Amino acid sequence: MIAIVLMLLVGVFLSAFFSGSETGMYRATRVRLVIKALGGSYVARGLLWLTNNPSLFVATTLIGNNLANYVVSLAIVLAVQNLFGASAVAELLAPVALAPLLFVYGELLPKNLFYHAPNLLLQRCGPLFLFFTLLFLSIAVLLWLVGRLLESLLGQSPQRVRLALARSELTKMLEEGHQACVLSPAQRRLAQGLFSAANVPVVQYCLPAARLATVRKGASKSEVFRLARRHRLAALAVEDAAPGGRELVGYVRVIDLHLEAGDTVDEVRPLIEIPATLSHVAALIKLETSGELLARVVDAHGATVGLLNVRKLTEPLFRGA
Repeated sequence: MIAIVLMLLVGVFLSAFFSGSETGMYRATRVRLVIKALGGSYVARGLLWLTNNPSLFVATTLIGNNLANYVVSLAIVLAVQNLFGASAVAELLAPVALAPLLFVYGELLPKNLFYHAPNLLLQRCGPLFLFFTLLFLSIAVLLWLVGRLLESLLGQSPQRVRLALARSELTKMLEEGHQACVLSPAQRRLAQGLFSAANVPVVQYCLPAARLATVRKGASKSEVFRLARRHRLAALAVEDAAPGGRELVGYVRVIDLHLEAGDTVDEVRPLIEIPATLSHVAALIKLETSGELLARVVDAHGATVGLLNVRKLTEPLFRGA
C-alpha cells in the first residue's frame, strides 16, 4: 500500500510540475533569461533554447502530463483493488472523490504559483525540466515532426510563434516598467503604438497618386503658396515641366520658396524611393535618415503608388500619447 501511495504522490507531483512549468514558460521574461544565459547559467541557456523551439517544449509538457495522468490513474486503480477488491462501485466513486484534490494540487495551485513567480520557479525547476526534455527527446522529436508537417500543410511558420511570444514579452516589460514608474503613460502608449504599426506595409500610410496636390516645375510661387494654403501642406510634389508630363521630379518646401529669390519654382529637392512592401518602422527610419520631408512609394515595377511624408508615419505612434 505504501508503494501505491508513493505512486499517487509521484503522479500528482509530475502533473503539478509539468502544468506549472508550462505556465511559467509562457510567463517568463525572455530578457531575464538572456541576461542569465550571458552570465554563464547553463539552466538559463537551456530554457532560452526551449523558448526558441516552442514545438519541442510543448511536446515535452504534453508527454509529461500524459505520463502523470497515467501514473495517477494506475495508482487509483491499484488502491481501489487493494482496499475494496473487485468492486465496480468503488472504481467509479474513487476518481470522482479524488478529482477535486488532483485538480487543486496537480493543476490549479502550481499554475497559480508559476503565474505569479515564473522567473524564480523556472530557475529552480529548470534542471529537472531539462532532464525530462532529454528523457522524452526520442518521443518529442516524433511529435515535433508531426507539428512541422501540420505547419507545412497549414502554412503556419514557427517564426510567427516566436514573434508572438517576443511581442507579448515586450508588452509585459512595458507594463512592469509602468508599474515601477520607470515609464510614463505617454512613453508606454508610444511604445505600444510602435508595436501596432511595426509590421504594417507603408503603402497603407501613403497618399494615393490620384489624389496628389502637385505643381509643375517652373510654376509661379504664388500658385504654390495658394495650393499649400488650400491643402495645409508644408511641401508639395513637383512634376516635369514638359507638356503633358506627369512624372514627379522632386518636391519643394514652402519655407524654402519664401527664403529664395525669384518668382518661379526652379530648384527642387529629391524624392527618395520607398518600396510599397516596406514596413512602417523601416520606412520611417529611411525617411528620417535621408532628412527629407517627402518620399515616393513605388511598386515592384518602379511605378509611383503615392507620396509619403513624415507626419503620416509619426501620427500612428503619437496618437493618444
